[in-house]
Amino acid sequence: MRKIIGGWFNIFLGCTILAAGFVYFINPYNIVPGGVYGASIVLHNLFPTIQVGTFGYMFDIPLLILSVILLGTRLGARTIVAALFTPLAMNFLSWISYPSEEALHALDPSQLLGGCMDMTDHLMLTSIIGAAVIGLGSGIVVRNQATTGGTDIVAMMLQKFCNLRFSRAILLVDGVVVLFGLLVIGFGIGNPDDAAQPSWHLSFYSLIAIFVTSRVVAYVINGEKNDKLLFVISDTHMKDLHDYILKDLDRTATCIKSSGLYTKADKEMLFLVVSYKEVAGIKHKIKEVDPRAFVVVTDAYDTFGEGWKQLPSAGEVQPE
Repeated sequence: MRKIIGGWFNIFLGCTILAAGFVYFINPYNIVPGGVYGASIVLHNLFPTIQVGTFGYMFDIPLLILSVILLGTRLGARTIVAALFTPLAMNFLSWISYPSEEALHALDPSQLLGGCMDMTDHLMLTSIIGAAVIGLGSGIVVRNQATTGGTDIVAMMLQKFCNLRFSRAILLVDGVVVLFGLLVIGFGIGNPDDAAQPSWHLSFYSLIAIFVTSRVVAYVINGEKNDKLLFVISDTHMKDLHDYILKDLDRTATCIKSSGLYTKADKEMLFLVVSYKEVAGIKHKIKEVDPRAFVVVTDAYDTFGEGWKQLPSAGEVQPE
């Protein structure tokens, strides 16, 4: 029960963080970081009286229905709740953060939280911070076996019906959204009042935001992914090294019988995975036990098993 409650709490927390990233760092500056809410920002410029979160509903609900009809997807309760709660949180945060309806419709950064959050002169900073906050919120949601729907569903449709890889499909969808933003916001199409001062450079900040968001999401879900894989080959039985691994590192290893291709002599080979912080210590111990040992250290992309991550279950959301 505690695990279930904690999971739901984390989903609501992640959705709120995601919404805050848009409301305070992305929406007021017309940065378009791809996805459903990027398209919603563009449409808000055409129809200012309709909030970004409301446009999110207009995209998310039909896409959730299409995913069931076309993909046969069995939507989990967590995904449905996350997809419906995020636009609500976005609209609520917008409503309490602007002092008037006019400021809310304009998403005027000079009036956001009384002007204390105005970062108009720091667009690079706000795009990076906003993308990082959005990535953090999205990562928390995905870690708890949910998604916020949106362009992931479009990408799955392209994958199924157009034989595109999922990552390329996401890139294609985000690219179309950014191009849409460039036409409407950058060159003022549909909003002649802004045409005299086009903001085409905002598209570059949008690309930065897309990249930062994807990296932060991957980091939140998968961690640093800097575990190290070691192969240690020695002519001697390295009992002291065994004890160091078992007692000092509190880890284990696999001892593999091997022989030299040239000498034909029996050798001992240890196979083990350690964190990057433990590599220096184990190298010093190897030199102490057998200075002539042959050692290979390489990156371990993913590590599963006792003491590491659990193997994913069928249908579990995997970001990469």
